[in-house]
Amino acid sequence: MKYRGIGATLIAAAILAGCSSDNGPEYVERSVEELYNEAVDQVEAEDYEEAADTFLEVERQHPYSIWATKAQLMSAFSYYSNGQYDDAILSADRFIQLHPGNRDIAYAYYLKALSYYEQISDIGRDQRNTELALQSLDDVVRRFPDSRYAGDARLKIDLTRDHLAGKEMQIGRYYHERENYLAAINRYRTVIDDYQTTTHVPEALHRLSEAYAALGIEPEARSNAAVLGHNFPGSDWYIDSYELVEGKIVRDLDGDGEPDAVEEKGFFNRIWPF
Repeated sequence: MKYRGIGATLIAAAILAGCSSDNGPEYVERSVEELYNEAVDQVEAEDYEEAADTFLEVERQHPYSIWATKAQLMSAFSYYSNGQYDDAILSADRFIQLHPGNRDIAYAYYLKALSYYEQISDIGRDQRNTELALQSLDDVVRRFPDSRYAGDARLKIDLTRDHLAGKEMQIGRYYHERENYLAAINRYRTVIDDYQTTTHVPEALHRLSEAYAALGIEPEARSNAAVLGHNFPGSDWYIDSYELVEGKIVRDLDGDGEPDAVEEKGFFNRIWPF
């Protein structure tokens, strides 16, 4: 029985050894220079998935070296370049938390912002990533206004705000078409109050005129048309508003040099004839 137990132990050990060898290559410690250079070569070859793994290996094998710090940020870059944006955000956040005073910290914030920005969806879908992109881009500009990344972040902020304004307009039009004018007005007001520099403001002002006109509120309809005319006098939206509140057609649609039709009474005079 004694020998039988020894034999069983040896067999079990052999099985375990075999399983260990089947799980993957044997761990081999390598110099930090060798690992880091290999990862850089993989980036240059655009093999970003392998590069991310190799940069992580730098940190695992040499956690206290200066190269480990660089590898953390480079792994975030590799994930971003490979379209693995969630992993890039996690890696960038980890770098920010561990190395807030690092000279490359501005780039970590910028890389995080780009990873959110690349995930912005069309205005028909949820805009959570758009909001996170706006917050992250604002972090770059606010924290590092003189960095090389601030200019691009400012441009992307404008594009992101325009995207969010477009979402508000889409919802406003939805309510407008269903004659839920008060809900539509709230959305158009959000565009005007919160996204004043976006391309959607002229339409928002015109839609406000339309909605107030539909509710029979003359002063507000005229007021928004006047604001539109003052700020965007050459806009087609202003012409639409003018025709709405004055009851006149001023466009030369047939090209004869004259407006196509003119009503004798303005729009609101036809609503309140006395």
